[in-house]
Amino acid sequence: MHSENFNRKAQDYVNLLHLQPHPEGGFYKETYRAEMQAGFDSFGGVRNVSTGIYYLLDHGNFSAFHRIKSDEMWHFYDGTGLTVYVIHPQGDLEIIRLGKNLAGGETLQAVVPAGCWFASTVEQQEGFALVGCTVAPGFDFQDFELAKRESLIGLFPAYKELIHRLTRK
Repeated sequence: MHSENFNRKAQDYVNLLHLQPHPEGGFYKETYRAEMQAGFDSFGGVRNVSTGIYYLLDHGNFSAFHRIKSDEMWHFYDGTGLTVYVIHPQGDLEIIRLGKNLAGGETLQAVVPAGCWFASTVEQQEGFALVGCTVAPGFDFQDFELAKRESLIGLFPAYKELIHRLTRK
């Protein structure tokens, strides 16, 4: 599931944090699920008010385009940086660079708004990124939609190459 040159430090994180393969690519582990729940009309039911995960991605792998019904806040922890591609519903492309190189345009935290299509990559050869994601209202797989390549290209033809690169067949 990960590239042949999987970074030793990344493998240590997978082992020490007990990360599991994620359906969109990379590895994850849920670390928090609020006990408090609330009903949300737009979700069609009750959700935990917040959730959190560790998420790790290495170069040569990618997090495929997907969207969720909640805002998702990303927090950078370690590695070489993560690029998050966000396609907003009106068609604007936003590129977020998570990492520690603040002077070089990276940021330690960023939010992907609810309903946006997003995907991520690690650009640096043999690099990896360990991040955290906090979702509110809390993440539930019934609110998760993995993009279908041709449908997403039909909606946003200007990003055909990017969508083709960051979706699975």
